[in-house]
Amino acid sequence: MAPQSETTAFIGLGVMGYPMALNLRKGLPTTHTLLICDVIPSALSQFQSDTSSLGPVEIVFSGYEAVQKADMVITMLPDGNAVKKVYLDEESGVLAGAEAALKEGVKNKIIMECGTIETATILEVARVASASSAASNLTFVDAPVSGGPMGAQEGTLTFMVGTSDKDVFPTVKSVLAHMGKEESVFLCGDIGAGTAFKVINNYLSAITSLAASEALNIGMKMGLDVSLLTDVINVSGGQCWVTSKSNPVPGVQANVPSSRDYEGGFRIELCAKVLKMGSDLADMVGARTILDKPTLAAFDEAKSDERYKGKDARVVYKWLNECERK
Repeated sequence: MAPQSETTAFIGLGVMGYPMALNLRKGLPTTHTLLICDVIPSALSQFQSDTSSLGPVEIVFSGYEAVQKADMVITMLPDGNAVKKVYLDEESGVLAGAEAALKEGVKNKIIMECGTIETATILEVARVASASSAASNLTFVDAPVSGGPMGAQEGTLTFMVGTSDKDVFPTVKSVLAHMGKEESVFLCGDIGAGTAFKVINNYLSAITSLAASEALNIGMKMGLDVSLLTDVINVSGGQCWVTSKSNPVPGVQANVPSSRDYEGGFRIELCAKVLKMGSDLADMVGARTILDKPTLAAFDEAKSDERYKGKDARVVYKWLNECERK
């Protein structure tokens, strides 16, 4: 078995996790072992097939097993319940495994969640980790990503890192740089700060998705050249990521979801979910908001329509364009 210093574990081979783990395997030295874990067996076998020439890949079946064999465990999980299960389960969880490893004399573990998870859940895991018997040799990091499935596939993700042990950041950054741009791995503050940065970013992105769609739909309804309108916006005060990188109008930009019938992007259901997380965070800290509730109502109406369900969030442009004004 490879030494722990040459072993990294990755748990969660979903839409984002699979390409992230694939880029991680490509970036690690071929002598380094990558452990993988997922609830879907076919994802594990497919990953081993896709990486057969890149270096050793071994399957583990729990967070408990992963943290005993690796010095770093990276998770990319879909929601707070999955995070609690993977980290806090008394029999199969990462923290239980770390405590067992410490009893065997193993030290200095880094455990890192990269999904977009509620701040309260991240803080709960951090609290349990800091109270465990392994606390002095265990660093919990939250490092959510921005860039969506396309960024995961291209290895251009942005990582927002929160950790209360700043000394581990260079190590964390060197690993995350295999899955994103090195200059786009940011140390945002203590544990929970990374998640807060991501939630706030998603809050703004969701609202601008609707705002940009409304603006471009006005132009379309007026019979304007929407491609030219986009060019003008992108060198003017209305420029934003949505107009410049993932334009919601089909045909304006190539290789973006709107030009593929809104397939392959950030699903509208997930966009609504992360906007709600931002709204909840605002409530938690007592920040007044205005735009979140009407935007959530718009997303809820669009995603309840079979024509737009499951599509990229920028499908709100199509929803606006095809719906009668009330």
